[in-house]
This record gives sequence, structure tokens and C-alpha cells, in this order.
Amino acid sequence: MSALYEAHGDVAVITLNNPPVNGLGCETRRGITDALARAEADGAVRAIVITGAGKAFSGGADIKEFGSAKALAEPNLLSVIRTVENSSKPVVAAIHTVCMGGGLELALGCHYRVSSPGASIALPEVKLGLLPGAGGTQRLPRAIGVENALNMIVSGEPVKSELLAQAHGQQLFQKIIEGDLLEGAVAFARSVADTRPLPRVRDLKATHPNADAYFQFARNTAGAMARHFPAPVRCVDCVEQAVKAKFEDGMRYEREAFAALMLTPESKALRHAFFAERAASKIPDVPANTPLRPVNKVAVIGAGTMGGGIAMNFLNAGIPVVMLEQKAEALERGVATLRKNYEAQVKKGKLKADKYDERMNLLSTTLEYADLRDADLAIEAVFEDMGVKEKVFKALDEVMKPGAILASNTSTLDVDKIAAFTRRPEDVIGTHFFSPANVMRLLEVVRGEKTAKDVLATVMQLGKKIRKTCVVSGVCDGFIGNRMLEQYTRQAGFLLEEGATPAQVDKACERFGFAMGPFRVGDLAGNDIGWAIRKRRYVEKPHMRYSKTADLLCEKGRFGQKTGAGWYDYQPGKRDAIPSKDVVDMIAQHRADLGITPRKIGEEEIVHRLVYSLVNEGAKILDEGIASRASDIDMVYLTGYGFPLHRGGPMCYADTQGLFNVVQAMKRFAMNPNDDAEVWQPAPLLARLADEGKSFT
Repeated sequence: MSALYEAHGDVAVITLNNPPVNGLGCETRRGITDALARAEADGAVRAIVITGAGKAFSGGADIKEFGSAKALAEPNLLSVIRTVENSSKPVVAAIHTVCMGGGLELALGCHYRVSSPGASIALPEVKLGLLPGAGGTQRLPRAIGVENALNMIVSGEPVKSELLAQAHGQQLFQKIIEGDLLEGAVAFARSVADTRPLPRVRDLKATHPNADAYFQFARNTAGAMARHFPAPVRCVDCVEQAVKAKFEDGMRYEREAFAALMLTPESKALRHAFFAERAASKIPDVPANTPLRPVNKVAVIGAGTMGGGIAMNFLNAGIPVVMLEQKAEALERGVATLRKNYEAQVKKGKLKADKYDERMNLLSTTLEYADLRDADLAIEAVFEDMGVKEKVFKALDEVMKPGAILASNTSTLDVDKIAAFTRRPEDVIGTHFFSPANVMRLLEVVRGEKTAKDVLATVMQLGKKIRKTCVVSGVCDGFIGNRMLEQYTRQAGFLLEEGATPAQVDKACERFGFAMGPFRVGDLAGNDIGWAIRKRRYVEKPHMRYSKTADLLCEKGRFGQKTGAGWYDYQPGKRDAIPSKDVVDMIAQHRADLGITPRKIGEEEIVHRLVYSLVNEGAKILDEGIASRASDIDMVYLTGYGFPLHRGGPMCYADTQGLFNVVQAMKRFAMNPNDDAEVWQPAPLLARLADEGKSFT
């Protein structure tokens, strides 16, 4: 039963029972209205309490039904709320733990609301590019005031129940109940059983002393802070209606705005990302109930930038870390950098001093591999060279206890070769953290040919514990993200040869929505890193043509911000990218040496050559089984490479453009004599989907 009915004397208790968060799916909605009808018909019932089973009052819409006909089937949520509101007997919402989205809208339709302390209250629809569609923008301003409500609706962030209950003049909560919530709610319901008329939030007035000025200011602020997303501004419009229009007119305005936002590409992209993140944690051949290996202590080999960042993830999660380096000076530098990172957080008020001490006390250091023997997981974060990796893994194989997991933070190298350095390849896995490792959300989990299923399941669960978005990749050069990035950077180089400047390419990408274009990224990361990879990669792939402009740059020692000069010039102590005449002249000379006549290149061509190169390589990765889903590729690019969220990831963006159109554009690019025609040969999967009129997702 998705809604349980139980009589507590003269009070009927309706309990939402749709785990894990009591989503308001079709069956649950029908269960609520059936239970309300039963309570109405029972003369012995004087009042009604609605609550939720388990660990939530209600998290809102049932995501299993999202976007389907079931989500709109009667009784839809508006009908349920209307039934609650029109009950002849008082209905009390007994809220606990989580009350969000449609769950809060249902509670606002009740005559009274009581809550346990600590409940998270939110209308998070804006995070899916939407707005509350069942009266949230009309009722919440009436219950807690216009400014408080608008802040909650536009941000989508949760607020604790006791804080809302303290707001001046609020009529959201009639009581915060310490102790047994249900017992307290039943007692409260009994105390108001004979009160008439029954109070309704819709009958309250939402007012603001300077409404016109306030809403214009709010609209300007929301537009500036979320310039790629229409939903926040529409939220402001709807709350303004709560102040200026009759309730039913405001409701109609809200529904029209909700329906319009559902059709926007931005909302589709956000919903795609929402479901993609959940899908990424599911591995087709690894059951959800796979037993996990215990990880109570982690060893990190390497105390450099990556090693320190990786260690911080585990320290933050309360897991002890032992860090190993070859030399004491390197170890001291690493620990000093780690302390500096934590001290900066304390200074900014993001970390309490006692938490800082607690985390540092979990860290130990060593120069001896023998001191790692009691660790459950070892992660190497050493130089990206197979010979160096070989020494590390042979040493780990000698000292680590049976059942310990051996992980490599390699970003491009063959995990199967690394596993072969040990006598336990089933215990070896890739854990590709992104820099800075303590900040970036993405963790590429690289599954080797012999990686055991319980090792994979354990690392995926551990990734969740350290708050990473984990995506599984098979073994290939560069895995998912960096393999695709190779084609992206190749196109960026060809664009320079054909007539574009670094600034022109970067600006086109940034207007598309990237935080930074490829050349600013190169300067930030260090152009010498890409140079080292190219030296290895193009020796192995001599047939693959690429632009030598980046090599020429590195030969001049222009490695980026760390040297004060890269694709751009930098002033000491500043990160502002200043276009460099020397670089423009260098590119022009290289172009002339190649006999290329420069041409004007438009922004659309720049963006589509860069993005479609990602898409085509992504299609190959899918076809080869390196990635399980197109949405996994999108998660890699959204969380690790700064792909604009409102575009949904490269594969989602290709779907919105239409794969037929993508293939046609690629055919045009292939005719460019200065480009590499081979890269524009549509991947078999992409060509097949385009021919069949289908999409990746």
C-alpha cells in the first residue's frame, strides 16, 4: 500500500508509504484521496493527520514517473491538494526529516502543519530548470512572507524547520514537536478538531511594502546570477503574482510558467543531468547487493598536488590516511600544502578549528612502504610514467595485505598493464581524480579486464562517501574524458592554423557556456603537461596529424600561468589572460610555413568543430563499451571538464541539435583541406543513429 490508513481514536492517520522518500507517484496520490474519502465518511473521525513512513515526509514528485503520463494522471497533485484543502475535517501535516517539492506543496494545502526539529524544507524545482507547479509559488509567500519565500524558491536550497518556525509572522508551522512526532501531531489534531472555519493558506495575504521595486531588483539579480537559465526569473514572476493577483489567477499563471519551462532546452538538460548522475552509479553486471570490502584506512603514495588533494577527500570523510613519499623534504612540502589548504578554509569560515585538528590528526606520514601494510586501499599519485608506476605497484604488491585494493590515479595509462605488475590483478583498479582533487566532483573509476566486481562496487560506494560523482570507464588511452579531449584540443590547434586566434576561440567557447576556453585551460593546467602527453601519444600514433602550434609554444618555455607566459601573457600575481602579440606572430609564421592562407572563422563553426569532435569520439567510446551510457559521458564532461550545465553534456547537446544535423555538419568539416578528414568520419554508432532518426539518450 502506498498510503496507509489507521485510526487513532477519533483521529485518522494517513501515512505515505512509497520508499525511499515517499514520492508522490500515481498510486500514492490515489491512496491519499481514497484515505481522505474514508476519513470523511467515518462519523467517528474528527480530524486527520498526514505523515510519511521511514526517513521522509515526502521528497515530492516520484522520479520514476517524471515526465511520463503517470505524473499527470488523475488525481494529479493539484487535485490531491484541492481535496485536502476542501476537507470538512481539519487536516494536519506531520512533517519530519525531508519535506520538499510537491511534499511541501501538499503540506501547504493542509489546514495545519507541525514538524519535528531538523526537518529539511525546500522547493528545489529550480535545480531542474522548473518552478513549483502545484501552488508552491502562491502558498509559500502567504505562509512565510514574500522575501523568505522567494529566497527559498529561487535558490532551491533547504531550510531547517525550526528556523522557519522562528520567522516573524510565519504561518507555516503551528508547532515544532519535540519527542514523538506522531503522538504530538495526533494530540494537536484533536485540539483543533472543532475549530471552524478551517484555516487555509490560500486565504492569507502576501504583501510587500515596496513590491514593484523589490520584484524588479529580484528579477535583475536572478537574471544576472543564472544568465543561462530562465527558471529563476520565472520564479520571481510567479511570486509577484502571489502579491498582485487573486489566488486562482496566480495559480493559473504558475501552471502556464511551469508548462513553458518544461519545454525549454535548459530544463531538459538539467533533468538529463539529474537522471544521468543516478544512472552512473548503476553498473549493469554488478548487482546492487554485491558485498563490499572494508575500507577503514587509506594509503596515498605521492605527496604532490594530486596526492595531497586525494588525501584530503578521505580525511574530510573521517577516514585515516597514511601518506608516503621517497624523500622527507617532499613529504614535508606536501603536508605543509595540505595544512595551508585547511587553514585557508578555517580563515574563510568554511571549516571550524576543531574539525581542522580532527582531520589533521587522521593523517600520518612515512618514507617506508612497509608502513602501508595495514591499509585497506592504496592510491598511487606519482608521475605519469609507466616505469614509475611499475616500481610503485611492485612495491605495493609486496607489502599490502591480502584483499587490499590497489588503485592508480593515472589519467591516460593502461590500467591492465599496471595490474600485470602485481600478482593480484583482480585487486587493481583505476581511480582518476581531477585536479584540484579535493574540489573537483568527478572520479573516473577505471575497470580493468581482471578487476573484481566487489573491488569495483567498493570503490564506487567509497566515491559516494567522499562526495564524488563516479563514472565507470573501460581501459583505453585517456579513458573517457581525456580520450575525447584529445580530439577537442586537436581541433583547437587546427583552428589556429586556419586563421583564428587563441582569444577568439576561447571567447566563442565561453559565450557557449564553458567556464574557460581550451587555451586558457591549457595555461591554467600547464602547457608542458599536454606537451609530454603528445610526445608519447603521437609516437604511438604517427598516422594522426595534429597542429604543432602548442609544441612551438612550449619550445619557447611558455608553459602558462606558472611561468607568467603561455597562450597569453600574465602579470606577476595576477591571473588575467592578456592576448600576446608574440603568440599571434608565432602562429602567423607557422601558418605561413605551412602555406595556409588565413580565413575568418565564425563562432558557430568554432564551437561545433570543438563540441562535435567530442561527440564523435564519445560515440566510438560507447560503441566499444568503454562507457556504458551516453549519459555517463555527459556526466564526465559536466563534472570534470566544465561543459556548460545548461547544455546537458556533449551527447545531450548533440541530441538537441539532431544527430542528422550533427553528421551533416561533420561532412562539411571533412571538406576543409587544412583539417584532418579522418576525424570527421562519423563513428558507426553516430551514423547509424542519424540514419534511423534516433538519439543517444
